[in-house]
Amino acid sequence: MAVCARLCGVGQSRRCRRRQRNNQQDQCSDSDMDEEEGERIVGQRQAENTGPPHPQSLAELPPELLVEIFSLLPGTVLSNVALVCKKFRQILNTETIWRRRCMEEFGMKEDLRNIEAGGVSSQDLYTKLLHPYRHILGLWQPDIGPYGGLLNVVVDGLFIIGWMYLPPHDPRVEDPMRRRPLFRIHLGESKKATVECMYGHKGPHKGDIQTGKKDEFSTKCNQTDHHRMPGGRQEEFRTWLEEEWGRTLEEIFHEHMQELILMKFIYTSQYDNCLTYRRIYLPPSLPSDLLQPGLFKGTYGSHGLEIIMLSFHGTSARATKLTGDPNVPAGQLTLDVNLSRPMVLPELEQQRSIEELSRLVLGIHEEVQREAAQQASGTSATGLRGTDRVSGSASESEGMDVTEHGACADSSQSAPTTSTTTSPPEVQPFILPMGVMARNEVYPRTCRKCFYGTGLIAGHGFTSPERTPGLFVLFDEDRFGFIWLELKSFSLYSRLTDQLVHAHAPNMERFEAMLRNMQSWTS
Repeated sequence: MAVCARLCGVGQSRRCRRRQRNNQQDQCSDSDMDEEEGERIVGQRQAENTGPPHPQSLAELPPELLVEIFSLLPGTVLSNVALVCKKFRQILNTETIWRRRCMEEFGMKEDLRNIEAGGVSSQDLYTKLLHPYRHILGLWQPDIGPYGGLLNVVVDGLFIIGWMYLPPHDPRVEDPMRRRPLFRIHLGESKKATVECMYGHKGPHKGDIQTGKKDEFSTKCNQTDHHRMPGGRQEEFRTWLEEEWGRTLEEIFHEHMQELILMKFIYTSQYDNCLTYRRIYLPPSLPSDLLQPGLFKGTYGSHGLEIIMLSFHGTSARATKLTGDPNVPAGQLTLDVNLSRPMVLPELEQQRSIEELSRLVLGIHEEVQREAAQQASGTSATGLRGTDRVSGSASESEGMDVTEHGACADSSQSAPTTSTTTSPPEVQPFILPMGVMARNEVYPRTCRKCFYGTGLIAGHGFTSPERTPGLFVLFDEDRFGFIWLELKSFSLYSRLTDQLVHAHAPNMERFEAMLRNMQSWTS
């Protein structure tokens, strides 16, 4: 009926009008509730807006939070951060930021707060000393002709110091290294970096450092009179001899050794006012390496102790000279060990015979030469693969050395039965053959492994260089030796245990490029 009434336009029934009034009342009550809820929500939003606003940019963060953020950034980008705004520039004056940069980037362990109390801020220390000279930190080889050397530039308190590393006095190869400061850099009274030469016996004096080329820098002394002694060259020579050899000339009875010592003094004294250094790296290590690569000091007959760098390249272990002599200069490959040619030593009594050792080593040497001949003629596919393996060798300028490297490829297939088919025991008794000379009679009497290798010998002035066969003897993780068959001489090598920071090669490619450059410097 109500529907009909609406359709006809007559009107609603009484029941419909009553329902309509009830619906209107309900709608009014609902609208009142909606208005109250809306007012409550708006009130809450207004209350929230009256609190601290959310930061819309980095500059709106609290200063203490910005200090923490900036402390995590590399120091090389902080100068750019200071250009953003005045607030950032003011915050970057906080010593906490620079104190952390000094510790994390340069390993400073000193209490920098005490240094700051002395009048040197951590910010000045970083921006005026550590950062500008960061490129000279690490290991370097001085250009002193055939003699070379090892320089380690480190941060030491308020100074950057260049330490020249010297081997122990001959023949004490297992003694620690000796150090001598060559230069230092520090902040002067005007808060500017000051370079001082430390050579001589009159204390620090004016010097200079030039860093033009990449991975190279030079030092210069501006007051060479500080290097001279009142007694002239004779007093300087006596002082140098005691420092270098730990003895006087009268105590050195070998005439040839006296000539070598005098020659070195005359040659090296020419470089006391100006020196050029080239960067060197410590060799990378792999889990498969025979032992941890690194720096060792070894005995070299009348030339005394020298520093070498042991590195691993596939089936080859190589020892490169960091310090050298007039016969074989620094930078040359002194030892090349074929790790695919292990040897088992005979019984102890047979080891005393140089003839028996020569027979074993020369047997392998002949095998290597035979394989090399096959490679050269191109009749052996194995030889061709071996040649490919050594085409990038650091020693490819020496034909004989390349030949030996090429023979490493499949040498285990044709090596003499006496040296390769028997698995060597973990520890073997060892004794030097009769007639083999050793600078140090105190050497280990047991060894872990032995390998065939070659050593580089040459005449005075690096004339007629030649690689001759020998025996590489691994004693332990920190010591090894080499028997030079042709010279009937034994060299003992001991690891250099000093902690050397900022010295590791970025990758193997950079390290091998450095080795090639080292050989070209003195070839």
